Amino acid sequence: MASTLEKFIHSLDPRALPRVLQIQSGIYFQGSIYEMFGNECSLSTGEVIKIIGFKINKLIASICENNEVSRFSAKVELPLNFPGLYKVVADKTPYVSIEEIARKVSIGPTRFGHPCFYSPEDIKLANLTIKHDEQITFNSVEEVNGTMAVNCGVVRNNQSHSFTLPFSQEGKFFECEDDQIYTLKEIAEWKIPKCRNRIVKLSNPLHTWDSSNPLPDNFDGCLILTPVYEVQAVMKFRKDIVHILSDLDVEVKDITDCYDISSFLQPLSLEDVFERTSKEFPMVAEIMEGTSGSQKPYNLLHTGKEIVIYKKYQATRVLASEIRSDSPKRRFLIPISYKGKFKRRPREFPTAYDLEIARSEKEQLHVVATKAFDSPHKELFSVSVGDQFLVQQCQTSEVLYEGRKKVIDVLACEQILSDTYKKVLLPMYMEGGFVEVIHDKKQYQLSEICKGFRLPFNVKVSVRDLSIEEDVLAAVPGLQFEEEITDSYLLISSTSSPVESWEIPVYRLNMSVHLLSRDVQTVVPPATKTTVEEISEEQYYMVRRYENQTLHPPPRPPKKPT
Repeated sequence: MASTLEKFIHSLDPRALPRVLQIQSGIYFQGSIYEMFGNECSLSTGEVIKIIGFKINKLIASICENNEVSRFSAKVELPLNFPGLYKVVADKTPYVSIEEIARKVSIGPTRFGHPCFYSPEDIKLANLTIKHDEQITFNSVEEVNGTMAVNCGVVRNNQSHSFTLPFSQEGKFFECEDDQIYTLKEIAEWKIPKCRNRIVKLSNPLHTWDSSNPLPDNFDGCLILTPVYEVQAVMKFRKDIVHILSDLDVEVKDITDCYDISSFLQPLSLEDVFERTSKEFPMVAEIMEGTSGSQKPYNLLHTGKEIVIYKKYQATRVLASEIRSDSPKRRFLIPISYKGKFKRRPREFPTAYDLEIARSEKEQLHVVATKAFDSPHKELFSVSVGDQFLVQQCQTSEVLYEGRKKVIDVLACEQILSDTYKKVLLPMYMEGGFVEVIHDKKQYQLSEICKGFRLPFNVKVSVRDLSIEEDVLAAVPGLQFEEEITDSYLLISSTSSPVESWEIPVYRLNMSVHLLSRDVQTVVPPATKTTVEEISEEQYYMVRRYENQTLHPPPRPPKKPT
Protein backbone atom coordinates (compact mmCIF):
# COMPACT_ATOMS: atom_id res chain seq x y z
CA MET A 1 0.00 0.00 0.00
CA ALA A 2 1.36 3.42 -0.98
CA SER A 3 1.90 6.23 1.51
CA THR A 4 3.67 9.55 1.56
CA LEU A 5 7.39 9.43 2.25
CA GLU A 6 6.79 11.57 5.34
CA LYS A 7 4.20 9.16 6.80
CA PHE A 8 6.39 6.14 6.01
CA ILE A 9 9.51 7.56 7.69
CA HIS A 10 7.57 8.81 10.74
CA SER A 11 6.32 5.27 11.40
CA LEU A 12 9.54 3.42 10.44
CA ASP A 13 11.32 1.51 13.20
CA PRO A 14 15.12 2.02 12.75
CA ARG A 15 15.62 -1.64 13.66
CA ALA A 16 13.70 -2.62 10.48
CA LEU A 17 16.32 -1.03 8.19
CA PRO A 18 17.25 -1.34 5.40
CA ARG A 19 13.96 -0.98 3.44
CA VAL A 20 13.49 -0.98 -0.33
CA LEU A 21 10.97 1.59 -1.60
CA GLN A 22 9.47 2.18 -5.03
CA ILE A 23 8.45 5.70 -6.02
CA GLN A 24 4.73 5.62 -6.87
CA SER A 25 3.92 9.23 -7.66
CA GLY A 26 4.78 12.77 -6.74
CA ILE A 27 5.75 16.17 -8.04
CA TYR A 28 8.93 14.75 -9.57
CA PHE A 29 8.01 13.14 -12.87
CA GLN A 30 9.91 10.96 -15.29
CA GLY A 31 13.49 12.14 -15.72
CA SER A 32 13.30 15.04 -13.26
CA ILE A 33 16.37 15.98 -11.25
CA TYR A 34 16.21 17.03 -7.59
CA GLU A 35 19.16 18.68 -5.87
CA MET A 36 19.50 17.29 -2.32
CA PHE A 37 22.34 18.60 -0.13
CA GLY A 38 24.62 18.79 -3.13
CA ASN A 39 23.60 15.35 -4.46
CA GLU A 40 21.79 15.15 -7.76
CA CYS A 41 19.14 12.47 -7.58
CA SER A 42 16.60 11.38 -10.17
CA LEU A 43 13.33 10.42 -8.46
CA SER A 44 11.20 9.27 -11.36
CA THR A 45 8.01 7.25 -11.01
CA GLY A 46 8.89 3.57 -10.68
CA GLU A 47 12.39 4.34 -9.29
CA VAL A 48 13.62 1.93 -6.61
CA ILE A 49 15.71 3.16 -3.67
CA LYS A 50 17.08 1.51 -0.54
CA ILE A 51 16.67 3.42 2.75
CA ILE A 52 19.70 2.80 4.98
CA GLY A 53 19.18 5.41 7.70
CA PHE A 54 17.41 8.57 8.80
CA LYS A 55 17.82 11.30 11.40
CA ILE A 56 15.98 14.48 12.36
CA ASN A 57 17.21 17.36 10.19
CA LYS A 58 14.99 20.21 11.45
CA LEU A 59 11.79 20.83 13.39
CA ILE A 60 8.52 22.44 12.34
CA ALA A 61 7.15 24.43 15.31
CA SER A 62 3.67 25.79 15.99
CA ILE A 63 2.63 27.83 19.03
CA CYS A 64 0.57 25.66 21.36
CA GLU A 65 -2.49 26.63 23.41
CA ASN A 66 -4.26 24.07 25.63
CA ASN A 67 -2.24 21.23 24.05
CA GLU A 68 -3.48 22.19 20.58
CA VAL A 69 -2.07 24.26 17.74
CA SER A 70 -3.14 27.88 18.11
CA ARG A 71 -5.55 29.02 15.41
CA PHE A 72 -3.43 32.11 14.89
CA SER A 73 -0.07 30.34 14.78
CA ALA A 74 1.93 30.01 11.58
CA LYS A 75 4.31 27.06 11.23
CA VAL A 76 7.98 28.00 11.47
CA GLU A 77 11.16 26.05 10.80
CA LEU A 78 13.62 25.71 13.68
CA PRO A 79 17.15 24.40 13.08
CA LEU A 80 18.50 21.98 15.66
CA ASN A 81 20.97 24.60 16.91
CA PHE A 82 18.16 27.08 17.65
CA PRO A 83 19.01 28.57 21.06
CA GLY A 84 17.18 28.19 24.32
CA LEU A 85 16.54 25.54 26.94
CA TYR A 86 13.26 23.68 26.95
CA LYS A 87 11.14 21.52 29.24
CA VAL A 88 9.36 18.51 27.80
CA VAL A 89 5.60 18.45 28.43
CA ALA A 90 4.38 14.94 29.29
CA ASP A 91 2.26 13.36 26.55
CA LYS A 92 -1.33 12.88 27.74
CA THR A 93 -1.98 10.03 25.28
CA PRO A 94 -1.11 6.65 26.85
CA TYR A 95 0.92 3.87 25.27
CA VAL A 96 -0.94 0.56 25.19
CA SER A 97 1.96 -1.89 25.58
CA ILE A 98 5.63 -2.14 26.45
CA GLU A 99 6.30 -3.06 22.81
CA GLU A 100 4.79 0.24 21.63
CA ILE A 101 7.03 2.18 24.04
CA ALA A 102 10.15 0.28 22.90
CA ARG A 103 9.22 0.86 19.23
CA LYS A 104 8.43 4.57 19.50
CA VAL A 105 10.52 5.96 22.38
CA SER A 106 14.33 6.31 22.44
CA ILE A 107 15.78 4.03 25.12
CA GLY A 108 19.57 4.03 25.37
CA PRO A 109 22.72 4.15 27.51
CA THR A 110 22.89 7.92 28.15
CA ARG A 111 20.93 9.90 30.73
CA PHE A 112 18.65 11.11 27.91
CA GLY A 113 17.69 7.53 27.08
CA HIS A 114 16.00 6.63 30.37
CA PRO A 115 12.35 7.67 29.92
CA CYS A 116 9.91 7.31 32.83
CA PHE A 117 6.31 6.06 32.72
CA TYR A 118 3.58 5.14 35.17
CA SER A 119 0.57 2.85 35.02
CA PRO A 120 -2.80 3.76 36.58
CA GLU A 121 -3.16 0.06 37.52
CA ASP A 122 -0.95 -2.19 39.67
CA ILE A 123 1.39 -4.48 37.70
CA LYS A 124 1.98 -7.82 39.40
CA LEU A 125 5.27 -9.54 38.59
CA ALA A 126 6.70 -12.82 39.90
CA ASN A 127 8.57 -11.24 42.83
CA LEU A 128 7.44 -7.61 42.78
CA THR A 129 4.26 -5.58 42.42
CA ILE A 130 4.54 -2.22 40.69
CA LYS A 131 2.05 0.06 42.38
CA HIS A 132 -0.29 2.27 40.40
CA ASP A 133 1.14 5.72 39.57
CA GLU A 134 4.64 4.55 40.63
CA GLN A 135 7.41 5.96 38.42
CA ILE A 136 9.04 3.27 36.28
CA THR A 137 12.41 4.07 34.64
CA PHE A 138 13.09 2.30 31.33
CA ASN A 139 16.84 1.62 31.11
CA SER A 140 17.55 -0.72 28.16
CA VAL A 141 16.05 -3.20 25.72
CA GLU A 142 17.35 -6.75 25.55
CA GLU A 143 16.40 -10.33 24.80
CA VAL A 144 15.65 -12.43 27.91
CA ASN A 145 15.26 -16.19 27.37
CA GLY A 146 14.24 -15.64 23.76
CA THR A 147 11.71 -12.92 24.63
CA MET A 148 12.22 -9.21 23.99
CA ALA A 149 11.92 -7.16 27.18
CA VAL A 150 12.79 -3.81 28.74
CA ASN A 151 15.05 -3.56 31.79
CA CYS A 152 13.26 -1.28 34.24
CA GLY A 153 13.68 0.07 37.74
CA VAL A 154 11.72 1.72 40.54
CA VAL A 155 13.06 3.55 43.60
CA ARG A 156 11.51 2.92 47.01
CA ASN A 157 12.90 4.38 50.23
CA ASN A 158 16.10 5.34 48.39
CA GLN A 159 16.53 1.71 47.30
CA SER A 160 16.53 0.80 43.61
CA HIS A 161 14.63 -2.33 42.51
CA SER A 162 15.32 -3.76 39.04
CA PHE A 163 12.99 -5.94 36.95
CA THR A 164 12.07 -6.66 33.34
CA LEU A 165 8.80 -6.04 31.51
CA PRO A 166 8.19 -8.16 28.38
CA PHE A 167 7.10 -6.53 25.13
CA SER A 168 3.82 -8.46 25.48
CA GLN A 169 2.88 -6.59 28.69
CA GLU A 170 -0.26 -4.57 27.92
CA GLY A 171 -2.04 -1.81 29.79
CA LYS A 172 -2.04 1.97 29.85
CA PHE A 173 1.34 3.62 30.30
CA PHE A 174 1.58 7.40 30.66
CA GLU A 175 4.69 9.57 30.44
CA CYS A 176 5.86 10.99 33.77
CA GLU A 177 6.48 14.70 34.16
CA ASP A 178 10.10 15.55 33.33
CA ASP A 179 11.73 18.33 35.37
CA GLN A 180 14.96 18.33 33.33
CA ILE A 181 15.78 21.01 30.74
CA TYR A 182 17.16 20.22 27.29
CA THR A 183 18.52 21.88 24.18
CA LEU A 184 16.47 21.54 20.99
CA LYS A 185 19.11 19.15 19.59
CA GLU A 186 18.82 16.87 22.64
CA ILE A 187 15.04 16.86 22.33
CA ALA A 188 15.28 16.00 18.63
CA GLU A 189 17.67 13.12 19.27
CA TRP A 190 16.02 11.60 22.35
CA LYS A 191 12.65 13.06 23.27
CA ILE A 192 10.43 12.94 20.16
CA PRO A 193 8.61 9.58 19.91
CA LYS A 194 7.93 7.99 16.54
CA CYS A 195 4.48 8.86 15.07
CA ARG A 196 3.92 11.57 17.69
CA ASN A 197 4.57 15.26 18.03
CA ARG A 198 6.24 16.74 21.08
CA ILE A 199 5.09 19.74 23.13
CA VAL A 200 7.89 21.71 24.80
CA LYS A 201 7.91 24.82 26.99
CA LEU A 202 10.61 27.43 26.67
CA SER A 203 12.50 27.47 29.97
CA ASN A 204 14.64 30.57 29.47
CA PRO A 205 14.24 33.69 27.32
CA LEU A 206 16.02 33.89 23.97
CA HIS A 207 18.79 36.48 24.00
CA THR A 208 21.26 34.88 21.60
CA TRP A 209 19.30 34.73 18.33
CA ASP A 210 19.43 37.50 15.74
CA SER A 211 16.61 39.64 14.39
CA SER A 212 15.38 36.79 12.19
CA ASN A 213 14.02 34.94 15.24
CA PRO A 214 10.88 33.24 13.85
CA LEU A 215 9.11 33.24 17.24
CA PRO A 216 7.15 36.24 18.61
CA ASP A 217 9.04 38.79 20.73
CA ASN A 218 9.43 37.77 24.41
CA PHE A 219 7.81 34.40 23.67
CA ASP A 220 7.81 32.12 26.73
CA GLY A 221 5.01 29.68 25.96
CA CYS A 222 4.69 26.16 24.55
CA LEU A 223 5.56 24.84 21.09
CA ILE A 224 4.36 21.76 19.24
CA LEU A 225 7.35 20.24 17.44
CA THR A 226 7.03 18.05 14.34
CA PRO A 227 10.27 16.49 13.06
CA VAL A 228 11.48 16.58 9.45
CA TYR A 229 13.89 13.72 8.81
CA GLU A 230 16.90 13.54 6.53
CA VAL A 231 16.79 10.13 4.85
CA GLN A 232 19.98 8.40 3.69
CA ALA A 233 19.37 6.23 0.65
CA VAL A 234 21.20 4.19 -1.99
CA MET A 235 20.08 4.22 -5.61
CA LYS A 236 20.40 1.40 -8.07
CA PHE A 237 23.06 2.77 -10.39
CA ARG A 238 24.91 5.21 -8.14
CA LYS A 239 27.94 4.67 -5.94
CA ASP A 240 27.25 7.49 -3.50
CA ILE A 241 24.68 7.99 -0.73
CA VAL A 242 21.88 10.47 -1.41
CA HIS A 243 20.05 12.53 1.21
CA ILE A 244 16.31 13.16 0.95
CA LEU A 245 14.11 15.25 3.26
CA SER A 246 11.10 13.33 4.52
CA ASP A 247 8.66 16.16 3.69
CA LEU A 248 9.36 15.70 -0.03
CA ASP A 249 5.97 15.42 -1.78
CA VAL A 250 6.45 11.85 -3.00
CA GLU A 251 4.41 8.68 -2.54
CA VAL A 252 6.28 5.43 -1.92
CA LYS A 253 5.57 1.73 -1.53
CA ASP A 254 7.57 -0.70 0.62
CA ILE A 255 8.65 -3.60 -1.63
CA THR A 256 11.41 -5.01 0.61
CA ASP A 257 9.85 -8.47 0.93
CA CYS A 258 9.66 -9.04 -2.83
CA TYR A 259 12.92 -7.43 -3.94
CA ASP A 260 16.49 -8.72 -4.11
CA ILE A 261 18.11 -6.31 -1.66
CA SER A 262 21.59 -7.66 -2.49
CA SER A 263 21.37 -6.03 -5.93
CA PHE A 264 22.11 -2.67 -4.26
CA LEU A 265 25.53 -1.63 -3.09
CA GLN A 266 25.90 -2.34 0.63
CA PRO A 267 27.12 0.81 2.45
CA LEU A 268 29.10 0.11 5.59
CA SER A 269 29.89 2.61 8.32
CA LEU A 270 33.32 2.46 9.95
CA GLU A 271 31.61 0.81 12.93
CA ASP A 272 30.27 -1.90 10.59
CA VAL A 273 33.76 -2.48 9.20
CA PHE A 274 35.24 -2.64 12.70
CA GLU A 275 32.73 -5.35 13.69
CA ARG A 276 34.07 -7.66 10.96
CA THR A 277 36.31 -10.51 12.13
CA SER A 278 40.08 -10.00 12.06
CA LYS A 279 40.40 -12.80 9.48
CA GLU A 280 38.51 -10.68 6.92
CA PHE A 281 41.27 -8.04 6.87
CA PRO A 282 42.91 -6.63 4.80
CA MET A 283 40.15 -5.52 2.43
CA VAL A 284 39.70 -3.04 -0.43
CA ALA A 285 36.85 -0.52 -0.19
CA GLU A 286 35.48 2.44 -2.10
CA ILE A 287 34.28 5.50 -0.18
CA MET A 288 30.56 6.15 -0.77
CA GLU A 289 30.32 9.14 1.56
CA GLY A 290 33.54 10.90 2.41
CA THR A 291 34.66 13.27 5.10
CA SER A 292 36.01 16.81 5.04
CA GLY A 293 39.15 18.28 6.51
CA SER A 294 42.27 20.15 5.48
CA GLN A 295 44.80 17.78 7.05
CA LYS A 296 45.91 14.33 5.99
CA PRO A 297 44.39 11.79 5.89
CA TYR A 298 40.98 13.52 6.05
CA ASN A 299 41.58 15.55 2.88
CA LEU A 300 42.20 12.26 1.03
CA LEU A 301 38.99 10.52 2.13
CA HIS A 302 36.62 11.87 -0.51
CA THR A 303 33.72 10.13 -2.25
CA GLY A 304 34.90 7.65 -4.92
CA LYS A 305 38.36 7.14 -3.38
CA GLU A 306 39.55 3.53 -3.13
CA ILE A 307 41.36 2.54 0.05
CA VAL A 308 42.95 -0.53 1.60
CA ILE A 309 41.82 -1.31 5.16
CA TYR A 310 44.64 -3.40 6.66
CA LYS A 311 43.43 -4.13 10.17
CA LYS A 312 41.40 -3.04 13.16
CA TYR A 313 42.75 -2.52 16.67
CA GLN A 314 42.66 -0.56 19.90
CA ALA A 315 45.26 2.19 20.27
CA THR A 316 46.30 4.52 23.09
CA ARG A 317 45.94 8.27 22.85
CA VAL A 318 46.71 11.07 25.29
CA LEU A 319 43.80 13.47 25.71
CA ALA A 320 45.16 17.03 25.86
CA SER A 321 43.59 20.47 26.26
CA GLU A 322 44.98 23.90 25.47
CA ILE A 323 45.91 25.85 28.62
CA ARG A 324 43.99 29.12 28.59
CA SER A 325 41.75 30.96 31.01
CA ASP A 326 38.98 31.79 28.54
CA SER A 327 36.87 29.50 26.39
CA PRO A 328 36.78 27.70 24.06
CA LYS A 329 39.85 25.54 24.55
CA ARG A 330 41.25 23.45 21.73
CA ARG A 331 41.25 19.68 22.41
CA PHE A 332 43.57 17.04 20.97
CA LEU A 333 44.13 13.29 20.88
CA ILE A 334 47.86 12.62 20.61
CA PRO A 335 49.29 9.20 19.65
CA ILE A 336 52.11 7.81 21.80
CA SER A 337 54.17 7.66 18.57
CA TYR A 338 54.29 11.48 18.43
CA LYS A 339 57.96 12.35 17.80
CA GLY A 340 58.01 15.92 19.11
CA LYS A 341 59.48 16.85 22.50
CA PHE A 342 57.95 18.71 25.44
CA LYS A 343 59.13 20.92 28.27
CA ARG A 344 57.24 21.11 31.52
CA ARG A 345 54.98 24.02 32.40
CA PRO A 346 53.82 24.98 35.90
CA ARG A 347 50.65 23.36 37.21
CA GLU A 348 48.09 25.25 39.29
CA PHE A 349 46.48 23.79 42.41
CA PRO A 350 43.33 25.29 43.98
CA THR A 351 43.56 23.45 47.33
CA ALA A 352 46.05 21.75 49.64
CA TYR A 353 44.25 18.50 48.83
CA ASP A 354 45.29 18.89 45.17
CA LEU A 355 48.91 19.20 46.30
CA GLU A 356 48.59 15.85 48.07
CA ILE A 357 47.18 14.22 44.93
CA ALA A 358 49.94 15.68 42.72
CA ARG A 359 52.97 14.90 44.90
CA SER A 360 55.16 11.98 43.85
CA GLU A 361 58.08 10.00 45.22
CA LYS A 362 60.15 10.84 42.14
CA GLU A 363 60.61 14.53 42.92
CA GLN A 364 59.62 17.02 45.57
CA LEU A 365 56.77 19.35 44.67
CA HIS A 366 57.78 23.04 45.00
CA VAL A 367 54.94 25.59 44.96
CA VAL A 368 54.27 29.30 45.51
CA ALA A 369 51.07 30.51 47.18
CA THR A 370 48.95 32.79 44.98
CA LYS A 371 46.15 33.31 47.51
CA ALA A 372 46.25 34.10 51.24
CA PHE A 373 44.70 31.79 53.83
CA ASP A 374 44.08 32.66 57.48
CA SER A 375 44.08 29.48 59.57
CA PRO A 376 41.33 29.20 62.23
CA HIS A 377 43.65 27.02 64.37
CA LYS A 378 46.87 28.21 66.02
CA GLU A 379 48.42 24.76 65.45
CA LEU A 380 48.17 25.23 61.67
CA PHE A 381 49.95 27.70 59.39
CA SER A 382 48.42 30.84 57.91
CA VAL A 383 49.53 31.40 54.30
CA SER A 384 50.45 34.70 52.66
CA VAL A 385 50.71 35.38 48.94
CA GLY A 386 54.26 34.60 47.79
CA ASP A 387 55.01 31.98 50.48
CA GLN A 388 56.98 29.07 49.03
CA PHE A 389 56.63 25.44 50.16
CA LEU A 390 58.12 22.02 49.57
CA VAL A 391 55.31 19.48 49.87
CA GLN A 392 56.14 16.55 52.18
CA GLN A 393 53.28 14.19 53.05
CA CYS A 394 49.75 13.81 54.35
CA GLN A 395 49.30 13.16 58.06
CA THR A 396 46.91 13.87 60.93
CA SER A 397 47.16 16.56 63.58
CA GLU A 398 45.34 17.45 66.78
CA VAL A 399 43.76 20.90 66.89
CA LEU A 400 41.74 22.72 69.51
CA TYR A 401 38.26 23.41 68.20
CA GLU A 402 35.61 25.12 70.40
CA GLY A 403 37.44 23.99 73.52
CA ARG A 404 37.72 20.36 72.41
CA LYS A 405 40.57 18.48 70.77
CA LYS A 406 39.86 17.28 67.24
CA VAL A 407 41.98 15.19 64.83
CA ILE A 408 42.03 16.44 61.23
CA ASP A 409 43.97 15.64 58.04
CA VAL A 410 46.82 18.01 57.29
CA LEU A 411 49.55 18.41 54.71
CA ALA A 412 53.08 18.58 56.09
CA CYS A 413 55.27 21.06 54.19
CA GLU A 414 58.52 22.91 54.53
CA GLN A 415 58.27 26.66 54.11
CA ILE A 416 61.27 28.02 52.21
CA LEU A 417 62.74 31.05 54.00
CA SER A 418 65.70 33.15 52.91
CA ASP A 419 68.32 30.96 54.60
CA THR A 420 66.45 28.07 56.19
CA TYR A 421 63.37 25.80 56.09
CA LYS A 422 60.46 25.83 58.50
CA LYS A 423 58.17 22.83 59.06
CA VAL A 424 54.50 23.83 58.78
CA LEU A 425 51.13 22.11 58.62
CA LEU A 426 48.39 23.12 56.17
CA PRO A 427 44.80 21.93 56.70
CA MET A 428 43.79 19.58 53.87
CA TYR A 429 40.50 21.45 53.42
CA MET A 430 42.39 24.70 52.81
CA GLU A 431 41.05 26.61 49.82
CA GLY A 432 43.95 28.65 48.58
CA GLY A 433 45.90 28.80 45.38
CA PHE A 434 49.32 27.45 44.47
CA VAL A 435 51.44 27.44 41.34
CA GLU A 436 54.25 24.98 40.73
CA VAL A 437 57.91 26.06 40.49
CA ILE A 438 59.65 24.08 37.73
CA HIS A 439 63.35 23.24 38.18
CA ASP A 440 63.39 20.49 35.55
CA LYS A 441 64.66 21.82 32.20
CA LYS A 442 64.76 18.43 30.47
CA GLN A 443 62.92 17.76 27.20
CA TYR A 444 60.63 14.73 27.24
CA GLN A 445 59.09 12.39 24.71
CA LEU A 446 55.36 11.78 25.20
CA SER A 447 55.98 8.13 26.16
CA GLU A 448 58.44 9.24 28.88
CA ILE A 449 55.87 11.58 30.42
CA CYS A 450 53.19 8.86 30.46
CA LYS A 451 55.57 6.42 32.18
CA GLY A 452 57.28 8.79 34.58
CA PHE A 453 54.64 11.27 35.74
CA ARG A 454 51.08 11.31 37.01
CA LEU A 455 48.51 13.02 34.80
CA PRO A 456 47.23 15.74 34.55
CA PHE A 457 50.55 17.27 33.48
CA ASN A 458 51.31 20.67 31.91
CA VAL A 459 53.72 21.04 28.98
CA LYS A 460 54.57 23.03 25.88
CA VAL A 461 56.11 21.75 22.65
CA SER A 462 59.83 22.49 22.57
CA VAL A 463 60.66 20.49 19.43
CA ARG A 464 57.90 19.90 16.91
CA ASP A 465 57.31 16.54 15.20
CA LEU A 466 59.13 16.93 11.86
CA SER A 467 57.37 13.89 10.39
CA ILE A 468 54.07 15.84 10.37
CA GLU A 469 53.55 18.38 7.58
CA GLU A 470 51.81 20.80 9.95
CA ASP A 471 52.24 20.03 13.65
CA VAL A 472 49.18 21.73 15.19
CA LEU A 473 50.58 21.26 18.72
CA ALA A 474 53.62 23.46 18.01
CA ALA A 475 51.45 26.58 17.75
CA VAL A 476 49.70 25.98 21.09
CA PRO A 477 51.38 27.97 23.92
CA GLY A 478 50.56 25.39 26.59
CA LEU A 479 48.95 21.95 26.87
CA GLN A 480 47.56 19.95 29.74
CA PHE A 481 47.82 16.18 29.29
CA GLU A 482 44.64 15.03 31.04
CA GLU A 483 44.53 11.26 30.72
CA GLU A 484 45.40 8.27 28.57
CA ILE A 485 42.47 6.75 26.69
CA THR A 486 42.03 3.64 24.56
CA ASP A 487 40.07 4.00 21.33
CA SER A 488 39.17 1.98 18.21
CA TYR A 489 41.03 2.57 14.93
CA LEU A 490 41.30 1.24 11.37
CA LEU A 491 44.66 1.27 9.55
CA ILE A 492 44.20 2.41 5.94
CA SER A 493 46.15 3.52 2.87
CA SER A 494 45.33 4.66 -0.66
CA THR A 495 45.18 1.94 -3.33
CA SER A 496 46.65 4.32 -5.92
CA SER A 497 49.72 5.34 -3.88
CA PRO A 498 50.25 2.98 -0.93
CA VAL A 499 53.43 4.66 0.34
CA GLU A 500 52.07 5.53 3.78
CA SER A 501 49.27 4.32 6.05
CA TRP A 502 47.02 6.20 8.45
CA GLU A 503 45.06 5.44 11.59
CA ILE A 504 41.46 6.67 11.35
CA PRO A 505 39.09 6.78 14.36
CA VAL A 506 36.08 4.49 14.09
CA TYR A 507 33.62 6.46 16.22
CA ARG A 508 34.42 10.08 15.29
CA LEU A 509 34.55 9.86 11.49
CA ASN A 510 31.24 9.96 9.65
CA MET A 511 32.17 7.93 6.58
CA SER A 512 30.55 5.13 4.54
CA VAL A 513 32.28 2.61 2.26
CA HIS A 514 31.37 -0.42 0.21
CA LEU A 515 33.70 -3.39 -0.11
CA LEU A 516 35.23 -4.34 -3.43
CA SER A 517 35.84 -7.98 -4.37
CA ARG A 518 39.52 -7.44 -5.11
CA ASP A 519 42.60 -8.92 -3.51
CA VAL A 520 45.00 -6.66 -1.63
CA GLN A 521 48.28 -6.38 -3.51
CA THR A 522 50.44 -5.78 -0.41
CA VAL A 523 49.31 -7.44 2.81
CA VAL A 524 51.96 -5.67 4.92
CA PRO A 525 50.94 -2.02 5.46
CA PRO A 526 53.40 0.76 4.63
CA ALA A 527 54.88 2.96 7.36
CA THR A 528 52.20 4.50 9.61
CA LYS A 529 52.13 8.30 9.66
CA THR A 530 51.55 10.07 12.97
CA THR A 531 48.29 12.04 13.14
CA VAL A 532 47.34 14.45 15.92
CA GLU A 533 43.55 14.58 15.96
CA GLU A 534 41.87 17.83 16.96
CA ILE A 535 38.42 17.11 18.37
CA SER A 536 35.36 19.22 19.09
CA GLU A 537 34.11 20.12 22.55
CA GLU A 538 31.25 17.62 22.17
CA GLN A 539 33.65 14.84 21.12
CA TYR A 540 35.92 15.73 24.05
CA TYR A 541 33.16 15.16 26.60
CA MET A 542 32.04 11.97 24.85
CA VAL A 543 35.61 10.60 24.98
CA ARG A 544 35.92 11.46 28.68
CA ARG A 545 32.50 10.03 29.51
CA TYR A 546 33.14 6.67 27.85
CA GLU A 547 36.66 6.44 29.23
CA ASN A 548 35.60 7.21 32.81
CA GLN A 549 32.28 5.40 33.08
CA THR A 550 33.93 2.31 34.63
CA LEU A 551 36.21 4.27 36.97
CA HIS A 552 35.37 5.24 40.53
CA PRO A 553 35.30 8.99 41.20
CA PRO A 554 38.21 10.36 43.26
CA PRO A 555 37.64 10.82 46.99
CA ARG A 556 36.15 14.15 48.02
CA PRO A 557 38.46 16.57 49.81
CA PRO A 558 37.95 16.94 53.56
CA LYS A 559 35.34 19.47 54.65
CA LYS A 560 36.15 22.46 56.78
CA PRO A 561 34.98 21.83 60.38
CA THR A 562 31.68 23.54 61.16
